[in-house]
Amino acid sequence: MAGPEGNKLWSGRFVGDIDPIMDKFNASISYDRRMWSADIQGSKAYVKALEKAKLVSESEMEDILQGLDKVSEEWSGGTFEVKSTDEDIHTANERRLKELIGPAAGKLHTGRSRNDQVVTDMRLWLRDAISALKNDVIQLISTMVERAAVEIDVLFPGYTHMQRAQPIRWSHWILSHTVALSRDAEQLDEIRSRVNVLPLGSGAIAGNPFDIDREFLCTELSFDTVSINSMDATGQRDFVVEFLFWASLCLTHLSKMAEDLLLYSTKEFSFLSLSDAYSTGSSLMPQKKNADSLELIRSKAGRVFGRCAGFMMTLKGLPSTYNKDLQEDKEAMFDCYDTVHAVLLVTSGVMSTLKVDASTMQAALSPDMLATDLAYYLVRKGVPFREAHGCSGKAVLLAESKNIPLNQLTLQDLHTASPLFEADVSAVWDYTSSVEQYSAPGGTARNSVLAQIEHLRSWLAKHRK
Repeated sequence: MAGPEGNKLWSGRFVGDIDPIMDKFNASISYDRRMWSADIQGSKAYVKALEKAKLVSESEMEDILQGLDKVSEEWSGGTFEVKSTDEDIHTANERRLKELIGPAAGKLHTGRSRNDQVVTDMRLWLRDAISALKNDVIQLISTMVERAAVEIDVLFPGYTHMQRAQPIRWSHWILSHTVALSRDAEQLDEIRSRVNVLPLGSGAIAGNPFDIDREFLCTELSFDTVSINSMDATGQRDFVVEFLFWASLCLTHLSKMAEDLLLYSTKEFSFLSLSDAYSTGSSLMPQKKNADSLELIRSKAGRVFGRCAGFMMTLKGLPSTYNKDLQEDKEAMFDCYDTVHAVLLVTSGVMSTLKVDASTMQAALSPDMLATDLAYYLVRKGVPFREAHGCSGKAVLLAESKNIPLNQLTLQDLHTASPLFEADVSAVWDYTSSVEQYSAPGGTARNSVLAQIEHLRSWLAKHRK
């Protein structure tokens, strides 16, 4: 008895209907349909390879290619009708192709397994997704670099251990996060090279028996190289895991930046305010302006971590080659792409529209943040740093005991810490001079920050190509 499963690619040895619950449980068309273009792209290349191997005639190849073009037009135009018997995107496209061109469609799958077909589709899809994400990262980096250039003269407190540490340029803070994002972009390029390996022609496990020209397929589909081992090609998802790792690290960077911005936007800091376009209000308290955009950026990192960890747990107990457990790969991949794409766009919006309060930032600087500069004053007089550090610490303790700012200690007070302090120590209490002393490459001095900006502008020019 031929039931609705008769259209399935694997139905030949089965008798009777599959349990509808199992049918739904097994199906992936609800989410893998977004690979329709990649699936058609792979099939068009494969039928050309079949014709090259004399497994289909030239006229059959042309019929299949024209039919696939019609299927593509239906997807593009939103008229493709997914049927209940369509288990996945591969089944749907082949079923529709057969409806359009007849029995010749049945030759398309010659020597091809869904095992090498699906992983080819995924690599094609992810290759394009990576390019889109790279553009998103580049846009965010560009926004941050230009913001750093415009606001280079704004000073504010730098923090370690959540305690005020030393005066820095606001631009230096921006660029610290920008550099992390530049590493993310570079890692995307590296991942793309490992994604861009052709698995098509590997069959289910043993390879392809029909002398299919895999180098031709590689060129036709713009892959960089051909997979080495058919079992590995169809049964591993390292490229997906690596992408999930990347997404987790990228969102770690963005979550960290969002956390800083959340703190800086509080009334207690008041260093900056978010645009209304990236804020929400309270349903109860009319005065509230909540930085929901930043909170969501922070939370999405947890979502992506979960996808990564969950898929790793799926993989860890699998035997060799393809197992249906691997069907979990696509939802994880799609969801992480969608999440990171949205986060990058929102972060670019936040960073291009937020407003800084330079005067509040400047007012938050305090003399105790120059305690290291006080030690450097003694170092420049020949005192070993460890000794100078101790002398500065004594001065800090004395100021605290007197309940006065560090810069209000008299010269006589400072002499109790070291006799080498002289009247010119008053020059230490200048915040602009403080930041300007950090002129070594990578520092917070104006010229150093300008050099970072120019470096990143050059980096952008290279990576935009």
